[in-house]
Amino acid sequence: MTTTSAISRSLRTYYAPGRAATLDAFHARFLGPGDLAFDIGAHVGDRAASFRRLGARVVALEPQPRLHRVLRRLARGDAGVTLVAALAGAEAGEAVLRLNTANPTVATASEAFIAAADGAGGWEGQVWDTALTLPVTTIDALAAQHGWPDFAKIDVEGYEAAVLAGLSRPIRALSFEFTTIQRDVAGACLARLSALGYRAFNACLGESMAFALPDAVDANAMGAWINALPHAANSGDVYASLEPARLAGQTARQAP
Repeated sequence: MTTTSAISRSLRTYYAPGRAATLDAFHARFLGPGDLAFDIGAHVGDRAASFRRLGARVVALEPQPRLHRVLRRLARGDAGVTLVAALAGAEAGEAVLRLNTANPTVATASEAFIAAADGAGGWEGQVWDTALTLPVTTIDALAAQHGWPDFAKIDVEGYEAAVLAGLSRPIRALSFEFTTIQRDVAGACLARLSALGYRAFNACLGESMAFALPDAVDANAMGAWINALPHAANSGDVYASLEPARLAGQTARQAP
């Protein structure tokens, strides 16, 4: 599969009919008009688009050049969207991004992620066949330039702990992706967030956009839940908030 066809597949998947309403209903518990969201690892921008529909401004990071061009076309000059062609990490500088031509969704700056995927069930046939050296920024640096975010989504294929190392104080709420091939990375992320003062966590499996737990739990319980998942669960997103009510089940208040 070529990169063009792979991107087309992602656009069909992430902009499927009806999905926007699901995203918006879920994200409304975190964002509202006038808020600021960081979309770190924006891919084809479906999350950024949801944040904009809720009235939030968005800073979207996407280091892959072809995906960055797709985002620029989708934003169509929207003044509420700022696009940044960089990675996020622990400190400013440069890093090597490994690209998967047939599956741009899983581009990564983590060699450990590639090693974990090698031979793992569900990851057969994945090949990271191109490498680019790209600039790295931090969440703190982005905040200094664009303002402190109310929510940050982090989806960077095994590089999540490095991104959180570049955050020096807590955001009202954030999410990070986890995978069952790198549960240790999820553990490192939970430890970092605990050190920043977060005490409330919940999670969604896959693209369900529905919390798996009825109420927020602490970092230890969240880690135990991830460790108990079967390998086939594959991936999901952990949500952390300074306000536990935002992480309650789907009957919870939806507006900020």
